[in-house]
Amino acid sequence: MLAIRMQRTGRKGHAMFRVVVQDSRVTPTSGKLVAQLGSYDPHAKTLTLDKEKSSFYLEHGANPSPRVARLLQAEGVKLPKWVVLSESKVGKLRHPEKLRRNRPEEPKAEIVAEAKAPAEEPVVETAAVEDEAPEETSEEV
Repeated sequence: MLAIRMQRTGRKGHAMFRVVVQDSRVTPTSGKLVAQLGSYDPHAKTLTLDKEKSSFYLEHGANPSPRVARLLQAEGVKLPKWVVLSESKVGKLRHPEKLRRNRPEEPKAEIVAEAKAPAEEPVVETAAVEDEAPEETSEEV
C-alpha cells in the first residue's frame, strides 16, 4: 500500500520536509521513493506541490498522513471520501490555576486606596525610663 507522507530534510534545528509517495512498510528515511510530490517549509509555511501527481496517487489508493491531508486540502486538492481529516488538537494545561487569567479578580478600589494611603508605621512602646541624675551637692569650702 502506498502512503503520502513527509520526509524530513534540512539541517539540525531548521527542518524542511519533502512530500513523498512511499511504500507504507518502508521508513521515511530509507530513501526508497515512488514519487516526490513537493516540499514544505514549516518556518515560512510555504508549500510547493504538484497537484496533478498528488490527485493521481490519491485516486489510485495512496493514503495520506494526517498532516499531509490537511496540507493537500489547504492547497485545494480534492480528497477522496475515505480520507478522514483529524480534528485539530488542543493541548491541555498542566496547572491552569496558576494562570493570571484564571485567578479570582481582586477589587481594584481597594488596591488604589491602599496605594494612595501611606503605610502606617508600627508604634513601638518603650518603657519610660526616668533619668535620675544624682543631685550634685556642692560644698563650698
